[in-house]
Amino acid sequence: MVGILTLTTFAPLIGVAAILLLKAFAKPEQAESVKRNSRWIALATTIATLALSILLVANFDSKEPGFQFVEHLPWFAGADYRMGVDGISVLFVLLTAFLMPLCIAASWKSIDDRVAEYFIAFLLLETLMIGVFCALDLILFYIFFEGGLIPMFLIIGIWGGKNRVYAAYKFFLYTLLGSILMLGAILVMAATAHTTSIPELMAYKFAPQLQTWLWLAFFASFAVKMPMWPVHTWLPDAHVEAPTAGSVILAGIMLKMGGYGFLRFSLPMFPNASVMFTPLIFAMSVIAIVYTSLVAFRQTDIKKLIAYSSVAHMGFVTMGIFSGNVIGVQGAVFQMISHGIISGALFLCVGVVYDRMHTREIAFYGGLVTRMPWYAATFMLFTMGNVGLPGTSGFVGEILTMTGAYGATWGSGTWTALFAATGVILSAVYALTLYRRVIFGQIVNPKLAAITDMDVREVAIFIPLIVGALVLGVYPHFVLGVTEASVTRLVDTWRLAAGG
Repeated sequence: MVGILTLTTFAPLIGVAAILLLKAFAKPEQAESVKRNSRWIALATTIATLALSILLVANFDSKEPGFQFVEHLPWFAGADYRMGVDGISVLFVLLTAFLMPLCIAASWKSIDDRVAEYFIAFLLLETLMIGVFCALDLILFYIFFEGGLIPMFLIIGIWGGKNRVYAAYKFFLYTLLGSILMLGAILVMAATAHTTSIPELMAYKFAPQLQTWLWLAFFASFAVKMPMWPVHTWLPDAHVEAPTAGSVILAGIMLKMGGYGFLRFSLPMFPNASVMFTPLIFAMSVIAIVYTSLVAFRQTDIKKLIAYSSVAHMGFVTMGIFSGNVIGVQGAVFQMISHGIISGALFLCVGVVYDRMHTREIAFYGGLVTRMPWYAATFMLFTMGNVGLPGTSGFVGEILTMTGAYGATWGSGTWTALFAATGVILSAVYALTLYRRVIFGQIVNPKLAAITDMDVREVAIFIPLIVGALVLGVYPHFVLGVTEASVTRLVDTWRLAAGG
């Protein structure tokens, strides 16, 4: 019998098969019908996947710290098909499934070229992203982890902006180069421990010197994926050129794979190396928070500003992960979930005006509140969430990661938290400046006189995101209650192994 994890992971492929059959049997004069039906098939498939992920979370036992819904089948050459989720990974499955129908709906009118292929790429990407969070075998994880590069490369390179090919290749080469080192480390681990099972490798004690090299190899991949400073330069280009839905998935899900990798591999498998490199992580996190916030302030493109904002927020995540305490790690996981909702919503906000005016230049806009009051209110909510206003999910993640860093077990936590707090102030500066320039003031551009407010489809897209940002802001237990047992075990195991 097929388990719920396999069903959830591969359900989007049913939609891929349906769209392929639709194209195969369609006549040339039915091109418009194929486009329309492809959209509906993709939407129905992603909603079905979301329903399965909700069922998964509903049946998840949050008091059990270990892996649940485990599936295990022999595969090839010593590698097995192992799937399972714990409190850390199960919510990322839900987040992926939650954002995907919104991306399909956001692409409903904006994509009119190669529509069937576009939605096939997104459905394939959904399977590969969910697979990353469910895989319990190193080889299987690597296949899902690297496989996601291909559909995203195509999404940016085919449906992106005028410099899409450059951005797509930069994205692909940066992430692939780091992952080649990770592949080498995976092979060394398999040869040393004689297994590719992630649960078994988490319990295996690698020699301290070997841990250092393995940690660095995995770090090369995860740091690029997050992305951490200074290997973040591919992200602004990729965001600017990607279609709106591509930016939502990049910021909402794919950036989280790096943080998830640190939690799943670096801390439990290489505890001594993780302690040794904690000061380096803290330094890089602080630079990312402060430097990219300053860079964001000088941007003239709305998307690029939000992209640099994402790099800064990922600095809080890495700071929390390596704090060495439950509060910090809990905050890091919460921050990743929150950022997936808020940054995804901000990119969708950019998409609303871009679909109407076909420009993202900040200087082009101004005075939108008089023409688009509902849009202005929505944009304001997510801007406040992005700067960490209490009552929104952004506040909870940032305050927990800074609290965790302040009480860090290893490294200079006090100074790290202090500099990170300046990043909160800087984020308010650039985010509120952007909002003032775009929304307030007089309409000086005559082209904006005819701009219309959000339609029913766009409002329907934002409602779940608004609910998510506010509910998690006032009742964070929805996330923290699920992750607590698994995070506590992870931190306890790490500190015991590292002698902390």
